[in-house]
Amino acid sequence: MVKEIKNISVIGDGGWGTTLAIHLSKNNYNVSLWGPFPQYLQQIRKNNYNRKFLPGIKIPRKINIVDNLKTAIDNCDLIVFAMPSKYTLSTVKKIKSTKIDLSEKMILSITKGIDTKRLLRISEIIHSELGNGLSVSVLSGPTIAMEVAKGLPSTAVIASKDLKTAKKLQSIFNSPNFRIYSSTDIIGVEIGGSIKNIIAIACGVCDGLGFGSNTKAAILTRGLAEMSRLGIRLGAKEKTFPGLSGLGDLVTTCVSPQSRNRSVGEKLGKGRQIDQILSSMDMVAEGVETVKAVYKLSQKLDISMPITKEVYNIIYKKKSPNKAVSDLMLRKTKSE
Repeated sequence: MVKEIKNISVIGDGGWGTTLAIHLSKNNYNVSLWGPFPQYLQQIRKNNYNRKFLPGIKIPRKINIVDNLKTAIDNCDLIVFAMPSKYTLSTVKKIKSTKIDLSEKMILSITKGIDTKRLLRISEIIHSELGNGLSVSVLSGPTIAMEVAKGLPSTAVIASKDLKTAKKLQSIFNSPNFRIYSSTDIIGVEIGGSIKNIIAIACGVCDGLGFGSNTKAAILTRGLAEMSRLGIRLGAKEKTFPGLSGLGDLVTTCVSPQSRNRSVGEKLGKGRQIDQILSSMDMVAEGVETVKAVYKLSQKLDISMPITKEVYNIIYKKKSPNKAVSDLMLRKTKSE
């Protein structure tokens, strides 16, 4: 039986975590928001704005801004995990160190990425540290945080191995402006949400090089093929990838001016180095880390992912973006 949810703690005060904290509060749940830096949380608590990660959006006073992780975890029925993938393992270890019994709590990951060392998806990291018996679900889809925060019509999908759990979470997050679909394909939803960031960097590179819509359409379409190829090999359902967490999220991230990953790619295409780009950003562009993991996975599983390979080469091998595009175009011809 799926238990009643009254109290929700969002672990991660970035733009997306803050957006969903506000959204859940408007859906009449008791919401706490935790972040890793107490001094910054004090500013949020004082001003009711997350000026660094979600500028211009007021945070309701009834949201409890918490700087004690144990308090946040202990006083909730649902944990919404919103930390960047790079910090997932360290944060999950901190949750484990609280020694709080999590068996009666539900966990929902909204993080998009793959661990670069163990090549694990976010839900797998959570299970590996906190126990396989926990209820861990995932949310993903075409969700630019600022658009959701402004109440613009948006959609996403929640996946859980247990359909009743997915539907319970669907009812918690669904609203007139935020339509939620349910799924049982955790692997597909997480793979789609991770790889789309890599393809968005590639599309951004094309923007930076001054290429047109033809080029971007090609990268986006063949990127979807790479996403599907890897996902199906890992056990995902093929039908997931033309859906919201695959094609939907891919399109949004590849074309939106607000997409951090596309923006990183555009700057790379214009000749800037990755260290310069990242040092000027407050927010995390997940694709920069994720491409390391996905490239390793493609090598390990012997799966052809040429766009992923070239994005990896541009970022980590300092390959010329023009040369990377040229090499993609000059590969051996094949059937679609």
